[in-house]
Amino acid sequence: MSREPDLSVERRLWAHGYTRVAGLDEAGRGAWAGPVVAAAVILPPDRSDVLACLAPVRDSKLLSPAQRERCYDLIVAHALAYGVAAVSPAEIDRIGIVPATRRAMALAAARCRPTPDYLLIDALALPEVDTPQYVTTKGDRRHLSIAAASIVAKVTRDRMMVGLDARLAGYGLAQHKGYGTARHRQALCERGVSLEHRRSYAPVRALLEGLDG
Repeated sequence: MSREPDLSVERRLWAHGYTRVAGLDEAGRGAWAGPVVAAAVILPPDRSDVLACLAPVRDSKLLSPAQRERCYDLIVAHALAYGVAAVSPAEIDRIGIVPATRRAMALAAARCRPTPDYLLIDALALPEVDTPQYVTTKGDRRHLSIAAASIVAKVTRDRMMVGLDARLAGYGLAQHKGYGTARHRQALCERGVSLEHRRSYAPVRALLEGLDG
């Protein structure tokens, strides 16, 4: 599969009259700590140069942190609109990660101005949203608007985790961004579970059960 996302689907939708096509993606579903963050990005249908302007944009997982930051600035500069939303660890524990991710995506789309008239979504359908939508797998590697959303979500969440690290020193959140590394596990054992940890996640829950036992 090509690692260069394109605008083939977006252009077909534009040709059918959908002028506000939003790509949606998330960051942080698998992390032990911090929120899940979703972004929606609408690229302009009336600019023939948008693919060239966003040429460095890829699936966020294929880019270094510095590359993601540069791409984030390009996306914000050239997008017609974008929206971002986060759902907290407490809400993730309450309703589950998949509903929480859907909630973040729906909120991100709703925060776009102008609002989307079609959604291109990576992996998850949004049945509670009336807007027409197309759900695909590995959309962040195939469709430019989803790749752009993956970067906006990832950069936003990483910045949030750096901010959390300043409040929760010792967990290493600025380095591992809440994901399940050996350092994170060690910090949990040494410092305990914070309010920013997802208590429903197995490694965190196991630690809590061990403390209760």
